Amino acid sequence: MAPPRASRRAKPHARSAAAGLGAGAPWDPVACRELIDELAALRAAMLAGAARLGSWVDGVHPAHRASARNLAHFLVFRQADLRALQDRLASIGLSSLGRSESHVLANVDKVLGLLHLLVGRPWQPHRHDEPAGFRSGRHQLRANAERLFGSAPKGRGVRIMVTLPSEAAHDAALVEGLVAAGMDIARINCAHDDAAGWRAMAANVRRAAKAAGRSVGVQADLAGPKLRTGALPPGPAVLRLKPQRDAFGRVTAPARLALRPAGSGALAADGTSVLDVESDWFARLRVGAVLRCVDARGARREFVVRQRRAGIAVVEGRQTAYLVPQTRLVLHGEGDAGSGPETGIDGIVPAAGELHLQRGDRLQLLRAGSAGGRLSARGRARIACTLDAALAVVEVGQPVWFDDGRIGAVVRRRVARGVELEITAARDGGETLRADKGINLPDTVLALPALTAKDLDDLAAVAPLADTVGLSFAQSADDVRTLRAALARLGAPERGIVLKVETVRGFAHLPELLFAALEGPAAGVMIARGDLAVECGYERLAEVQEEMLWACEAAHVPVVWATQVLETLAHTGLPSRAEVTDAAMGERAECVMLNKGPRIVDAMRTLDDILRRMQGHQSKKRTLLRALKAWRLAPGAGATLSR
Repeated sequence: MAPPRASRRAKPHARSAAAGLGAGAPWDPVACRELIDELAALRAAMLAGAARLGSWVDGVHPAHRASARNLAHFLVFRQADLRALQDRLASIGLSSLGRSESHVLANVDKVLGLLHLLVGRPWQPHRHDEPAGFRSGRHQLRANAERLFGSAPKGRGVRIMVTLPSEAAHDAALVEGLVAAGMDIARINCAHDDAAGWRAMAANVRRAAKAAGRSVGVQADLAGPKLRTGALPPGPAVLRLKPQRDAFGRVTAPARLALRPAGSGALAADGTSVLDVESDWFARLRVGAVLRCVDARGARREFVVRQRRAGIAVVEGRQTAYLVPQTRLVLHGEGDAGSGPETGIDGIVPAAGELHLQRGDRLQLLRAGSAGGRLSARGRARIACTLDAALAVVEVGQPVWFDDGRIGAVVRRRVARGVELEITAARDGGETLRADKGINLPDTVLALPALTAKDLDDLAAVAPLADTVGLSFAQSADDVRTLRAALARLGAPERGIVLKVETVRGFAHLPELLFAALEGPAAGVMIARGDLAVECGYERLAEVQEEMLWACEAAHVPVVWATQVLETLAHTGLPSRAEVTDAAMGERAECVMLNKGPRIVDAMRTLDDILRRMQGHQSKKRTLLRALKAWRLAPGAGATLSR
């Protein structure tokens, strides 16, 4: 049946939609008009809010003006609880506004236009008000990601960033392997190594990328004003060599040790421990030769030379041995029952100093330079804090966390050079605390400089080397501007920056950080989930990272998904189930960061496979309805699963 005639002012599609508003229509015209009023009020509030934020919007780089306006609209849009409105829109088959971050106002206008058509009202598009549309918003985000990180590899829209180990400075083959496995960005952590090492790392990356015929970026992360534990007295200098045994105590793999002539600097290929011996003694070693010693416990131990090449001799033993700097190795030739020539050994590094802490223990956290160590055999210890300013403002009753949240404490009282804590969170049996571990004060307001003196020195070294610079502990717009000003003084004003958000204060100030980021030509945000989890609480981390993803998408600012991605795989070669699912979430970012580890190449290949699979199913918050090929349906038969 033909639809009834509508007024001349109604457009054809408006007439057909209005015709459905009679008895039995799938939507209620009164409800539609109420929705129009609510959305119109929301729209007006978004425009007014953007006007109030005009000084922030006007201050951004001209290329990012539309992105700044969209961010302003998003911030107002998310001020109200819209869940009931979403349900009512979804009930009549309209967009529930849940995936509109990149084009907020345009999505509201689209729904308003459809509602007008449903009730037969005329609708005039308002594209002049809309800074970004459904396609242009996503295009702007992709363009910003390319400007910051370079193009994504073919077949994978998310880049992979890898933290370089210290060995990358002198092991070109290691870097070549990372590039070949798919590394898109090499991360240099300025909290470790030195300027000479960073230059060597960057040079190795550039050479490997050129040889592979692909582009690989370099990011240098400044250390920032991170609170860390101070030095502890070193532990004993002892090297334990232990063979592997089966359930019956039978040796399945002997203990291995590499020996080299003093001063040679030769390394074992497989990471076996290496000790220096006297050059003349080393020259007499032959495959099959027997070495004997008395270890630190007075036990007589024997080793056999299994490999001999220029600069290295690998020996094996079938009993556990504890070697110390005073140990002497005696060479016995084959069939020689008497004593032979002997040598001292060098290269046993003292164990790192540590404190074993249990719940209920007292720990004094003292000013920098204070001596750390155990005050009593049980229950009382002390350690220094690298930032005196933190101790000046922390208050009694506030929490303190160490080593990415492994050890929790509460401030109980002030002492002469700092504060005394009570350990309140640790595993049964206790936890070990070492030097140079992070300290988090989630309830303490710290007025710390964005760039320390060390950061400024490091920035001068890495600015010519890196494509992007990471700003650790970004907490305010002034922090971002301070970094840009420093880069400008170094002649690198166009250098891309990545804001590492890792504190509660940084998260609370994320909107102003984003506006400040948009003041420059290229910027991104790293969700540093390790410190964030400690600062905001593990139970809130999922919520916090979601909100950061939404806000960054609204600003068209690329995101780095960081901290502990496939960490178990990188260290042991076997991932946990949970971290595979977590890695898949990285599809919602523009870059995923892997930390260093002995199995990092395996972790990279696994991550590459996960991201390539997931990009057919997920784009930001939007689920993609790709054909499900896992289940093959045949008439009269069940589903057949395929790998």
